[in-house]
Amino acid sequence: MSTPSQLAKRFREVVLDGKWIANTNFKDQLSDVTWHQANTKIADLNTIAMLTFHIDYYIAGILNVFEGGNLEIKDQFSYDLPPIESQQQWEELLNKLGSDSEKFAKLLEQMPDSKMDEVFVDEKYGTHLRNIDGMIEHAYYHLGQIALIKKMILFKHK
Repeated sequence: MSTPSQLAKRFREVVLDGKWIANTNFKDQLSDVTWHQANTKIADLNTIAMLTFHIDYYIAGILNVFEGGNLEIKDQFSYDLPPIESQQQWEELLNKLGSDSEKFAKLLEQMPDSKMDEVFVDEKYGTHLRNIDGMIEHAYYHLGQIALIKKMILFKHK
């Protein structure tokens, strides 16, 4: 299996359908979260909605590069979630995360192995491999946060 195919599999595991590393994934964790729960603030932690937006912000930004565009994302805007004021808006964010993630994985699978060692946009960002690995690790980091915040919300409402 090529390196891009292996990375696409790992990416899908954390976002869409895997259970190997964390015994869960974004889609699984978020499937039963209501928009009220997604917006629930626990102390000074980010909300589930903010973390969902944040991870999709980076996925969409890298996806844009995969599709031939520029790297337009900036860390300072990665938590600029527009207000979620309905279940429909929450579901739209979840659908965007799913759609962007599937496109990301499909384009990644189509890359040649040689692309992994090429510079990603600018030398300061390293290689494609480094950025894709970073995206997967970043997703696991926030998946853990979401799982814990979700447990805190459920415990709070018992």
